[in-house]
Amino acid sequence: MEITADKLPALLADDASVKLAGLDVDGMLRGKLVSKKKFLSIAAEGFGFCSVIFGWDMHDMTYMRELKVSNKENGYRDLIAIPDLRSFRRIPWENNVPFFLVSFFDPDTKQPVPACPRGLLRTQIDKIAAQGYRAMAGAEYEFYQFKTPKVDGFQSPAAYLSRNTPQSLPALTEGMFGYSLTRPVLNKDYYYEVFNTCQTFRCDIEGWHTESGPGVYEAALEFGELSEMADRASLFKYVVKSVATKHGITPCFMAKPRQGLPGNSGHMHLSLIGPDGNNILVRDTPDPNPPYPDVALLSDLGRHFLAGVLDGLPDVMPMLAPTINSYKRLVENFWAPVTVSWGLEHRAASIRIIAPPTCKPQATRFEIRVPGADANPHYVLAAILATGWRGVERKLSFPCPPLGKGDNVGGKSDMGIRLARTLREATDRFMRVGSIARQVFGDEFVEHYGGTREHEIRLWDEAVTDWEMKRYIETV
Repeated sequence: MEITADKLPALLADDASVKLAGLDVDGMLRGKLVSKKKFLSIAAEGFGFCSVIFGWDMHDMTYMRELKVSNKENGYRDLIAIPDLRSFRRIPWENNVPFFLVSFFDPDTKQPVPACPRGLLRTQIDKIAAQGYRAMAGAEYEFYQFKTPKVDGFQSPAAYLSRNTPQSLPALTEGMFGYSLTRPVLNKDYYYEVFNTCQTFRCDIEGWHTESGPGVYEAALEFGELSEMADRASLFKYVVKSVATKHGITPCFMAKPRQGLPGNSGHMHLSLIGPDGNNILVRDTPDPNPPYPDVALLSDLGRHFLAGVLDGLPDVMPMLAPTINSYKRLVENFWAPVTVSWGLEHRAASIRIIAPPTCKPQATRFEIRVPGADANPHYVLAAILATGWRGVERKLSFPCPPLGKGDNVGGKSDMGIRLARTLREATDRFMRVGSIARQVFGDEFVEHYGGTREHEIRLWDEAVTDWEMKRYIETV
């Protein structure tokens, strides 16, 4: 049933309040509880929401450099937050309180705020929709889980970490047991509650299993419309963190929580649908003379889209790997791609083509393997869609050949350039004059988001780490 403003009084007849939330640049939900009366009065036209959520970082520290969206000069003015009635859900762990996502708009221009994750993605979706196309997507998240130790009789990760090192947090389970059927039994109430709650909250899990690493799980979210997939990916983390609290568990989506172990990936799958409802990435019959055997079944449009993503990857890395820690995951020999690379069913590459005979023709898709679980899914999918469509518009060719079968990144057949090794390197390329990021997203977004990454870099530059103390406190 389509929900419209006039249907809300009946829909919320037995409710007293409504929870609303939008997303900041780090993909964190920022919101509030409002009375039903208030919600009904603003459901159509929106309401004022403080722009400071785009003026501070994930720990509410204002950015060191004043950015255009929210700053002292404009008084951290209100933006217009408009509820997306299509996002309606009820929060099962909060007595089924109604929930809606909001998008942020400039009060003067009425246009989407450039930094608003939902608005940025919607702009890219609308661009291909104008040509008669739709995008479908799926997300896979790996994440570590730790037992939350008690402090003064209470389970509080913040209290524990204020007195202990993060490395002392005990893993939910020990050892490396990917795809284990017995490990989840140790925490079966939590395991099944996450799965079932995601279904109730409309961010359905398609596959749910242990991954290789102590206390590591992986969730594959159900494939669907790209715009809804980004929302569901954000809400999946919300579900996991909320359910985990009840069970004394601390989930961790940072890219690399443990040295010497694989990191947490956030792979994204994407396909394109034509006006007739068919997948337009696949050919009806194999190309007898493809540029490479890996793309024999890939359509011309699919080849240009893939070439566009490959061409743009180095310039949008802060959107796929947004933190200092992200680049600890993107290192050689840890099942993470570090170069501009691709290949048919190649799990070492940045982009894996999934096509027949591995899947049905209509399931042909790209798996983008660069993003970590720490990335904002709206930014990730916007980056993939924007760079890929740029490739279609410009009819781009592949910038490098595919990885050879059995070759890893950095091997003899890997002709792609090395992706950024640090957030500083990635941000410099992202913000440079004429970058592909500026071409597809515009200067306002690049200046704002790049400024937020410069803030992260500055904080890291000023940090004195445990590693430095241990190494140098007695030796220099």
